[in-house]
Amino acid sequence: MNITLREARSEDAQVCGRICFEAFKSIADHHNFPPDLPNAEAGIAVVGSLLTRSGFYGVVAELDGRPVGSNFMDERSPIAGVGPITVDPALQNHNIGRRLMQHVLDRAAERRYPGVRLVQAAYHARSLSLYTKLGYDARETLSTMQGAPLRLALPGYAVRVARPDDVESCNRLCIRVHGHHRAGELLGMVRGGNARVVERGGRITGYTTGIAFFAHTVGETNEDVQALIGAASSFDGPGFLLPSRNAELMRWCLGHGLRVIQQMTLMTIGLYNEPVGAWLPSVLY
Repeated sequence: MNITLREARSEDAQVCGRICFEAFKSIADHHNFPPDLPNAEAGIAVVGSLLTRSGFYGVVAELDGRPVGSNFMDERSPIAGVGPITVDPALQNHNIGRRLMQHVLDRAAERRYPGVRLVQAAYHARSLSLYTKLGYDARETLSTMQGAPLRLALPGYAVRVARPDDVESCNRLCIRVHGHHRAGELLGMVRGGNARVVERGGRITGYTTGIAFFAHTVGETNEDVQALIGAASSFDGPGFLLPSRNAELMRWCLGHGLRVIQQMTLMTIGLYNEPVGAWLPSVLY
């Protein structure tokens, strides 16, 4: 097939967004799981936001000049996050996904990113196999959690809107837990009024860019993360991601009525430090 790759453009949102929805739905339906996106409009909105948001790179695969797939890379922080990567269901298993993934890996190498990460649906064995062959290592099993907002406050843990002068403290906390910061991502959410911090004993002990699929959370302890989960007004998208091996935090969530929607896998290339503390990844990492 005459497949070519080019950089994504804003006018690709409609076609690539629809393909994004159809691709995820096709795979989810095949495995009898709910799709990550409820409809084509949601796919168009996600892709459109990535095409217009500063710090994201997109690549489009074309067949005879017609878009048939796309991939994106978050370049806002020291570690690059990949996805969503999607291919027209009628053209899957024709090496298009491999080429889209290899393209962003080559870009990450050229730009000297110390690490690249993604999160894949655990039920999708083909993507797990492809990413492993391309050099990714499976690091964490994640549980997608969903349910009604808890509207819960933990005594001694004060949750408030994050301010620009909180960013430095949050970055230090992320470095302490993960060995790197996510300053680019965090700063954008702080400016948009979406980030929250939790304070204990008069200092910041946790922060979140949102308890949601496309957001991440870092805390010194499980209780810090519990306070942020308890204060969330919603769990946007399919839900938030929780490392399944953190049994204490998972039991707390289940005990408060939240449920597991599906399992996912955090995969990495390059720099990876075993986290020290409590954390919730985004669907990028």
